[in-house]
Amino acid sequence: MDALLASGRAVDDLRRYFGIGGQPGSERFTGSRFEHLGGGGEAPPVADRVTAEDLVAVQTLSVTVPGRIALDLLEGDLGARLSQLLQAIPGGIDMVDADASLLGKDSPAGLAWRLLKSEEGVGWVIAGKVLARKRPRLLPVYDRVVRCAVGRPESFWLSLHSALREDDGALHRRLLGLRQAAGLPESVSALRVCDVVVWMGHRAAGHDCPR
Repeated sequence: MDALLASGRAVDDLRRYFGIGGQPGSERFTGSRFEHLGGGGEAPPVADRVTAEDLVAVQTLSVTVPGRIALDLLEGDLGARLSQLLQAIPGGIDMVDADASLLGKDSPAGLAWRLLKSEEGVGWVIAGKVLARKRPRLLPVYDRVVRCAVGRPESFWLSLHSALREDDGALHRRLLGLRQAAGLPESVSALRVCDVVVWMGHRAAGHDCPR
């Protein structure tokens, strides 16, 4: 991951992904709307419940919540149970500033991830993307490409949390520096900067990532 973040293409990849400074009509990635669609998943009126806009936002990252599960999240018991857990996950906090207890397997965030992951047709990738939409500064996007790039730690959340806090937050500051250099708004979290740079760089290197 360090090599990808330090590469000369990191800022250009961010600009390309988010459509910053391109020529008129240049195509940005649909995922550039993930955190911003409908005002964001962490906006106060909707922070503790899944909305239809959250489900569309997740779809911009090339996954789809199965229809039955989507309806259950919007109108059913699954949505009510997830909402209870979301209420216990603080918003507006960066992973680097969070206590590790907020990211453990038995934390509300860990329980929410397992709740979603256990649903048929959801799995670990979609579960993580739903939660990253709801708590974008605290919980990262983690998919097969990122896993291929960084390996398979026992807990990606805790591994990334530890890396962000090393050397008095040096990695977190580097990510903020990349965000500033690319001209991105502060609404793009440090975690999202990390995700996009790693995803774009690893993908461009032509790796055949296992499913």
